[in-house]
Amino acid sequence: MMQRRRFMASASACAVTTIALLGLALSPAAQAAGMRTLGSPQPFDYAQLKGRARALAAAPWQAPAATPAALAALNYDQYQSIQFRGDHALWADEALRFQVKFFHLGMFFKRPVRMFEVQGGQAQKMAQELAYDPTMFDFGKSGLAAGSLPPDLGFAGFRLNYHTAPRHDMVAFLGASYFRAVGGERQYGLSARGLAVDTALPRPEEFPDFTEFFIERPDPTSSTLIVHALLDSPSITGAYRFAITPGDATVMDIDAALYPRKEIERLGIAPCTSMFQTGENDRRMGYDWRPEIHDSDGLSMVNGAGEWLWRPLGNPATLRFNAFADQNPRGFGLLQRDRNFEHYQDDGVFYDKRPSLWVQPKAGWGAGSVQLVEIPTVDETFDNIVAFWNPAEKPQAGQELLFSYRLTWAAEPPAQPPLARCVATRTGLGGVVGQKRNEYALRFAVDFAGGDLAMLDPSVKVESIVTASRGRIALVSARPLASVKGVRAMFDIIPGEDTSPIALRLFLRAGTQALSETWLYEWSPPPVSARVLY
Repeated sequence: MMQRRRFMASASACAVTTIALLGLALSPAAQAAGMRTLGSPQPFDYAQLKGRARALAAAPWQAPAATPAALAALNYDQYQSIQFRGDHALWADEALRFQVKFFHLGMFFKRPVRMFEVQGGQAQKMAQELAYDPTMFDFGKSGLAAGSLPPDLGFAGFRLNYHTAPRHDMVAFLGASYFRAVGGERQYGLSARGLAVDTALPRPEEFPDFTEFFIERPDPTSSTLIVHALLDSPSITGAYRFAITPGDATVMDIDAALYPRKEIERLGIAPCTSMFQTGENDRRMGYDWRPEIHDSDGLSMVNGAGEWLWRPLGNPATLRFNAFADQNPRGFGLLQRDRNFEHYQDDGVFYDKRPSLWVQPKAGWGAGSVQLVEIPTVDETFDNIVAFWNPAEKPQAGQELLFSYRLTWAAEPPAQPPLARCVATRTGLGGVVGQKRNEYALRFAVDFAGGDLAMLDPSVKVESIVTASRGRIALVSARPLASVKGVRAMFDIIPGEDTSPIALRLFLRAGTQALSETWLYEWSPPPVSARVLY
């Protein structure tokens, strides 16, 4: 049986009267379609949800009930064949701009999630739990029979449809605290999470779960949907408020209140999760007929001092971890800057249309670092990239941590560098063509466009300013690149026999004026025995 935690506060006689006035009963069409409710409506607001999360953090964590074996055993195709019936959608029969559809439990998605509809004005909002019913779903070729499933099974998550694109999902919450959204190109790609705990440490990562969702019935003219969520895990609990506005750029304004159960070594705020298998700068897993395979090609950051940084992503041979120290970051995100179909040649999943995700803190986050984790992957089915904000001070049991930020899902992030930005990073064997190579070097060709580059007079000298944590830099150049109305910076890095990672830094300069954002890279030279000079 699924555990059903009850609200801390019970409804008073006054609340019961309010319930009657609000008319929380489901519409006749929803009832005819099979939508049912559980229990009685209960008072609800975000402050109360924070109180529940705080109280939950003071109690021991309780593991969720086991999912029925038949659901856990479903493979990908079987699970995908389970489809929610559209006529059962929440608000399907009402003149609202949103509809809510639910995901079935199964495969990777094993923890039941409770769903509530919230109605009412500012004076008093009431939450009514929605019941799982197998008649909501078409089980297709899953091999499951509706009558064989528990009547109180619960849901795995939900998705939102918006009136301007009613046949397409705009947002989906599914699995642990994962969620994702699309912009105007209506193409899913990378994901976000409510929270990351102990990512890339020498022990299993902890994945907090959204265990309850409270979805507010919107006004008929509203283009914003409010969703609240309760988060729980062995180490921490939390209360979240999402204000979701779909569009060409889908925007989520998020408030999070976090309550640690114990000290947490590495807490990840606003985590972004993506995939990078192969690209123009990293062809280690470039065995596929498609030239590039990735949901995102770089980490963009603007730090508290206003400096714009660009770190191309890679698929390393071993786990790679970078931390970029900062004070009150202005924004960061995983972007898909390369949006040229010719570079991917994928007419099935359209990597050229994958959204970028930008994180904008709304208040000072203090000292900490943007952290980037790159995990080896052999194919595109594994999300191997994670980026998040990590506070400098480790959270302690009994604390309340408050974070407010905005997520923007779009082809282009809402904030852009005022200087030229990196549009391509390419790598290859270094040296001079036609001359014998006596030592191993890697060549970098980094293209910049935008800013003031297009208006530069040919007489202006542009320099590539390159630094390395070790090794020797050679053959540095910067020359006009007409195809992008920009500049191509090139250099070789000669590592010597050492195979430890080399941190690289590059920007363009004219005189004393910086012309570009700062390009960052980490390169691990191959073993000496694997270095072919050709």
